[in-house]
Amino acid sequence: MGNKYAAAISQHPDPMDAVAEVVAQVAERLEGAPDLAVLFVGGRHVERIEHVASTVQALLNPSAFIGSSASGVLANGEGAEEIAAVALWVGQLDGEAQAVHLDVATGERGWQIAGFDEARASSSQSLILLPDPFSFPTSEFLAQVALDHPHLAAIGGLASSGRAAGENALVIGGRIVHRGAVGVLLDANCSPDTVVSQGCRPIGQPWTVTKADRNVIYELGGRLALDRVMEIIGGLEPDDRKLAASGLHCGIVANEHQLDFQRGDFLIRAVLGADRNVGAVVVGDQIEIGSTVQFQVRDAETAGEDLQLLLEGHGGSSALMFTCNGRGTHMFGNPHHDAEILQDFLGQSAAVAGMFCGGEIGPVSGRNALHGFTASVAVFR
Repeated sequence: MGNKYAAAISQHPDPMDAVAEVVAQVAERLEGAPDLAVLFVGGRHVERIEHVASTVQALLNPSAFIGSSASGVLANGEGAEEIAAVALWVGQLDGEAQAVHLDVATGERGWQIAGFDEARASSSQSLILLPDPFSFPTSEFLAQVALDHPHLAAIGGLASSGRAAGENALVIGGRIVHRGAVGVLLDANCSPDTVVSQGCRPIGQPWTVTKADRNVIYELGGRLALDRVMEIIGGLEPDDRKLAASGLHCGIVANEHQLDFQRGDFLIRAVLGADRNVGAVVVGDQIEIGSTVQFQVRDAETAGEDLQLLLEGHGGSSALMFTCNGRGTHMFGNPHHDAEILQDFLGQSAAVAGMFCGGEIGPVSGRNALHGFTASVAVFR
């Protein structure tokens, strides 16, 4: 009996040879056509992504097929950043998968999403989502999904090869679109486990926000927010104080019904600045009065440890990984770091593929969100 999942990566300089290599490798491991294929194309191969995608469609004939251009791709323990490369993941699923292309229409009532199958979403458990950051309101869409389909877990990442509208390429069923988002709705029989590693560890203690306006925190626990922050930093060891000085983060508790908070319970947002005149702290998200926050620090060692810890208990035979393009070489000194950790955890025979993203999607304590400097992983059992 053949494998249910397969993945491959090629850095062949010719895009057609690269796609031929990855198709041959996955076809050798898989018996029959896949139910789902996910394609990632990086570097100058993006210029030929239409031909790459049509080749995958013609040779493998997957029932559902999505993909994205990216600043880098990964598969089977290997990462390839800012160079020409193709990665391909395929699976034969126990349940149903429906590929969708979501587009945005604006009118008198604001923006609306076209192409999202509401009925299918109601009967699905997971959504793999690959948006174009220039033409799709990812955070707003996730907020709407939370209201309409609170059971639906979204995982994925933003296309990252382009620097302006129209430069990213998304794959849907073998054809290419340059706006909106592509995704796959998966039912409960084939939905993956999700792991979201934001790479931070908490410092100090949690505080309740007692005064705030939008993304400005004025008071924590009845005292000026900046005073609280300076008190926390003053109590740190020298190494942690340096980390806080180079980049402090604010962890917002995702589920206020919990009694205590551990790694993985926070939505991590950057601390953008402070106003000494009023003692306020500015963070990269809306903050509600009554919410709980705890400040955080991040470094390469912490980020790697966080990913390893959060993967525990999520074993499987395959995975899709969406890791930030600010990680890899920029954070760890090599492009393979996250791919190697995931491959080592699942085993060398596991089929793993993914991409470096301009923003990562994944649920934290049941709340779907858009993240940064994160590794979001979909683990298929």
